[in-house]
Amino acid sequence: MPSSPVSHHAAIRVRAHQSAGLVLRGIALNAVLAALKLAGGYFGHTYALIADGAESVLDILSSLLVWAGFRVAAQPPDADHPYGHGKAEPLAGLGVALFIFATAGWIAVQAVHQIVTPHPVPHWWTLPLLAGVVVAKIWFSRRIGAAGAAVGSTALDIEAMHHWSDAVTSAAAFVGIAIAVAKGPGWEAADDWAALFACVVIAFNGVAIFNKALGDVMDTAAPAQLESQVRAAACAVAGVHSLDKCRVRKSGLSYLVDIQVRVDGGLTVREGHDIAHAVKDALLASPLRVSDVSVHIEPVK
Repeated sequence: MPSSPVSHHAAIRVRAHQSAGLVLRGIALNAVLAALKLAGGYFGHTYALIADGAESVLDILSSLLVWAGFRVAAQPPDADHPYGHGKAEPLAGLGVALFIFATAGWIAVQAVHQIVTPHPVPHWWTLPLLAGVVVAKIWFSRRIGAAGAAVGSTALDIEAMHHWSDAVTSAAAFVGIAIAVAKGPGWEAADDWAALFACVVIAFNGVAIFNKALGDVMDTAAPAQLESQVRAAACAVAGVHSLDKCRVRKSGLSYLVDIQVRVDGGLTVREGHDIAHAVKDALLASPLRVSDVSVHIEPVK
């Protein structure tokens, strides 16, 4: 029996809630790491670690934005949003990018201030703390990235990139602190230079995140492989002679398809209508995460 729009939106809602739950676990991780970093930076006399902790605090705010985006995206279509609320997901991603740019700017300003301001050499015990942070961030980045690939979520991909950026930031801080500890007096600013370097990484990551989210908001064409799979599924329907246009765009956790199907020009209107319905049902029943299909029938010339 063909899948109904209701069942498809229910599946989208489940994926959105699961993704939101994973984001909440990331928020909990960032809260713990932020507390450890800020305490370690304060008592260990290292601004790089304080900056890293401040970034984790901002990560919590940006992740809350992503979580809210999933909650909105899970809502079914209504009179004001007939195509659903999927755009809330990439819009949340754009908000995360803005958070990242603001974070990079703030850390850069503070790092420069610390470079020109004398301060004690960082304590050695901040190094194992940072090593643990890097391992935790890389592990969670891979986990959330795999989840994003499984459900086709731009926002989860962005969260994975964000956690990976945090791992790079912490790794840079580790290198800076290690240099300062090894070299001793005169090298106190090494960790501050590391924080400044991390800002560059954060900014580049922010650009990548912004472009990825903007692509979804601007209805960038779906990957060519996905379009080929859509075409193959439509062409496999009995009565379909060939295809003309096939447009596939992402909407949150699903795809919307507009397709032109060529059929025998001698068919009745009802027969052409039945073929159009069969094409729509085939795409909705496919594993391609298609939530809505618009089929236009053209006669074979």
